Amino acid sequence: MNAKSDNVVWHHATVTRARRAAMNGHRSGVVWFTGLSGAGKSTLAHAVEESLHRHGCRTFVFDGDNVRHGLCSDLGFSVADRTENIRRIGEMTKLFTEAGVIALTAFISPLRADRERVRQLVGDDFVEVYVKCPLAVCEARDVKGMYAKARQGLIKEFTGISSPYEEPERPELVVDTSVTELDAAVAQVVDLLAARGLVPA
Repeated sequence: MNAKSDNVVWHHATVTRARRAAMNGHRSGVVWFTGLSGAGKSTLAHAVEESLHRHGCRTFVFDGDNVRHGLCSDLGFSVADRTENIRRIGEMTKLFTEAGVIALTAFISPLRADRERVRQLVGDDFVEVYVKCPLAVCEARDVKGMYAKARQGLIKEFTGISSPYEEPERPELVVDTSVTELDAAVAQVVDLLAARGLVPA
């Protein structure tokens, strides 16, 4: 990775984040859904977006698979590549907050240090949601057979099987999708965003 040039200077726009928030009627922020593959991160993130969109909020979901089709298509699944993947997403979501958007992410993001780095980058408007689900339930939901392939050794460095997942220690919200219905989980997330002042109550 190239070192940052001394000639690169941040340009401060006249249309500020605060002005965009005033126009949108809500603040921007990052809602970071983390959890094992099959826990329900993407399902919950898109359902939350649907709810927020119906209430006039500007949103965008960053989905793990989608991002790896383009922005991070050059990365694999080594620890170093996973860290770089999350670094890029963190920088992108930070730009989206500047644009007045509520960015919702659905990434396994297995390492606490990587998630903490994004938290520090985004600041107070970073909301970590741990989409908790027992490994056995995640495997039972796995229609693509990824867990089975990982257990057979066909997929290397698969989180939860041959690569570790570090649970969040102090997430803003824990949603156990093995016992919580989707509508109730969405309500929990939206209520949290309202309580934090990101969206109107």
